[in-house]
Amino acid sequence: MTEVPPIAGTATRRAPQPAAGAVVRGGLRRGALVPYLFVGPAFVLLVVFGVVPILVAACVSVTDLDLRGLGDPATVRFIGLDNYQRLFGDAEFWSALGNTGIFIVLGVPAIIIGSLAVAIALNTSSSRFFRFLTGFYFLPAVTAVVAISLIWGYLLNGQFGLINYLLGVVGVEPVPWLSDPITAKFSVALVAVWRASGLNIVIFLAALRSILREYYEAASLDGAGEWRKIISVTVPLLRFAIFFVTVTTLIGWMQFFDEPYVLTRGGPTGATTSISLYIYQQGFQFNEFGFASAASLVLFVIIFVVTAIQLRAGRFAHE
Repeated sequence: MTEVPPIAGTATRRAPQPAAGAVVRGGLRRGALVPYLFVGPAFVLLVVFGVVPILVAACVSVTDLDLRGLGDPATVRFIGLDNYQRLFGDAEFWSALGNTGIFIVLGVPAIIIGSLAVAIALNTSSSRFFRFLTGFYFLPAVTAVVAISLIWGYLLNGQFGLINYLLGVVGVEPVPWLSDPITAKFSVALVAVWRASGLNIVIFLAALRSILREYYEAASLDGAGEWRKIISVTVPLLRFAIFFVTVTTLIGWMQFFDEPYVLTRGGPTGATTSISLYIYQQGFQFNEFGFASAASLVLFVIIFVVTAIQLRAGRFAHE
């Protein structure tokens, strides 16, 4: 049967179609909310424990708040930028900032290079002993920092420490590991490097095991030795892991606190006082919360600027 064409000038009436588009759009809207539901709790925690404390510190930094004034807000005075002026004129602040820079120079390259070397050695060996070492190296990362520092404090004790005892057995004079300003810096940095290497080793191991074996086979066919494979294959393919470890390690060392506090309390003569320990001393020992808040805000700005430069440099290098 042939269809009769519609008469000119008349509109054809179509049967109503189901609202499939509306259903799809509604499903898409509901689906678009799912990521926010997962991210929401973490975002709330970030705001409450990250952004809000920074804003509070910024407000407190322009006052003379101390522990004695916490119970009576009427005693807190607005002093403007006096805390910042006093901070930048404080020699102890610049000394603590310089100590932090020395710790970074001593610790960050040692952690990155040492962790990468250990991870490569563990990854290239199939021995069960080396697999056991993987857990052994990660042990410091899951052990209490205070406990580790206390143990190292006994080991490095200048009078009855185990390390000096072993040196005395072979005829070496005792070393003032924690009582000399120079050796104390190296001792504190050594403990921190040992503690922080475990997590980075695990990160590098995970990245190494994601590299396809075909790359190494192709390099072998081209006559590359083991060292050439590391330089030309392993390191370039680990650039994102190296970048991540560098950024996180540098941020952590700019907030260096645990080891100097437990091992030396910032001594001797302030030689191991980091900027974080300086902020703690000003706030909780001298009760100057306003001054300590100003110092913490300056540290936040330094960390933010250094991290932004790293991210920009990393993005430029990967383009």
